[in-house]
Parts: sequence; structure tokens; C-alpha cells
Amino acid sequence: MSDRKTGAMITGLAVAFGGPAVLLSPADRLLGPQDRLLTKVLEQLVMWLFLAIIVAIVILWEKQSLSSMWLRPPAWSSLGWGLLLAATTIVVVMPTLGWLLRSAGIPGFEAGMAKILVFPLSLRIFAVITAGVVEDALFLGYGFTRLTLLTGTKWLAGFLTIGLVALLHSPNWGFGPALAYLIAVGLGVAFFVWRKDLLANIVAHVTVDGMGLVIVPLLSSLR
Repeated sequence: MSDRKTGAMITGLAVAFGGPAVLLSPADRLLGPQDRLLTKVLEQLVMWLFLAIIVAIVILWEKQSLSSMWLRPPAWSSLGWGLLLAATTIVVVMPTLGWLLRSAGIPGFEAGMAKILVFPLSLRIFAVITAGVVEDALFLGYGFTRLTLLTGTKWLAGFLTIGLVALLHSPNWGFGPALAYLIAVGLGVAFFVWRKDLLANIVAHVTVDGMGLVIVPLLSSLR
């Protein structure tokens, strides 16, 4: 592997994982008060900026196509497999993880959900799309694939990706959900390695988050 490509990947990994970390640091205060709607909108836009930088690195610096991030052309199979993963996560994985956290006396997702649900529906929809598209592209499409190339093993790349993603979610969600993310993200990484289809993972992520942050609260408000 050339020094140019190695440098490009290391820089890209710094953006893919380090960029979101900056939004969790005191530097995020530059965007405004945390309880302000505009601040949350700006945070979502900054995430899209990180994705734009990654795309530029892949195309202009690495001289690769986006297929190197395992992004396939849109196909019904991506939709089908993504929805299957989402259904498994919603019906089996998340209820099981929630039960395990409660049984262990560890706080679950309730506090994190409460912080998000105070914001308007439009922002939550935007956040769901951002999480599904941007996070999966940064953490899986770029992060996992480049860690695999740099380390030479999918196992180590997988463990690093799972640990980093769980760690990045812990400030907003707490210790309990971070533990749950180790399992949920592990499932997502395993699925990504199996299908090699970034779009399918994006479909699953958007569906799961959309159900929890948009559909279920909307239905509850209509009762």
C-alpha cells in the first residue's frame, strides 16, 4: 500500500471517528446552547459536512470509487435485507437488550429518548436520516473498510469499529445503552461483512431509529 493511500485513510479515519467526537466535546458549545433547536440543526449539518469530506477523500485523494465503501447501486435486495435486519433488531434484539439492562438494574434508553423527544418532529426526522445515512457511511462504509485495509483483518477492524461506535454513543445515551450498542453495532457490523451492502445497513438504521423516534411517538400522541 502506498504512503499516499495510507495517509489518506488515516486522515479519513480521523474525520470519520474524530469528527463526531468533536461534537461530543466542549468544542460543540461553539454551535450554541445544547437545548436550542438551531444548535441541533447545526450539529446535523456538521455531520453531513464530515460525510462530504470523506467522499472527497475517497474520490480525490484515495482515487477510489464509492463502491470501495461497499456502496452498491440501489436495488430491491438492499431494501429487503435492510428491512429484515431492522425487523430483527426491533422485535428481538432491542427488547432483549432492554430486558437485560433492567434485570441488571442498569438504566436503559429512557433518559436519552426523553432528551430527543422534546424536539420537533421535523428535527427528529432529519436526525433519523442523518444517523442512518451519515453514521453508517462514516463508521461502516469508511471506518470499517479502511480499518480492515490498514490492519489486514476484519476481526480487529470489527472490534475497533464496535468499540468506537459504542463509545461515541455513550455521552448522549449513557452507560447502559453504550453496553447495548456493543451488541447492536456488532450485529450491524456482522451483517455488513456478510452482505457487503452499505445501503442495506442504512435502510435498517433509518427504519429502527425512525420507529423509535418518529413513528411510535407520533402514534402515541394521536391516542
